[in-house]
Amino acid sequence: MTPKEKAEELILKFKQLPKEGTLAWYLSFELSKQCALIAVDEILELEETKEEYQIQYDNGEYSREIGYKYSKYWLEVKKEICSL
Repeated sequence: MTPKEKAEELILKFKQLPKEGTLAWYLSFELSKQCALIAVDEILELEETKEEYQIQYDNGEYSREIGYKYSKYWLEVKKEICSL
């Protein structure tokens, strides 16, 4: 799924929230966007998305770094949500 498709899917999921036993709640588009952004921010903060990797510098030395495995994808999703 592309970041744009995921952004649209998240917004749509927050647009209509089921309410137990009665009709569903419908959120405005802007409120749905804010909810989707909060969800993406929570994903980006997860420890499970962190991974360790090595970087080799021009001088030949290595450095161990901690990065985020899925952050590029989710940052793109966040960008798409903001642009909608």
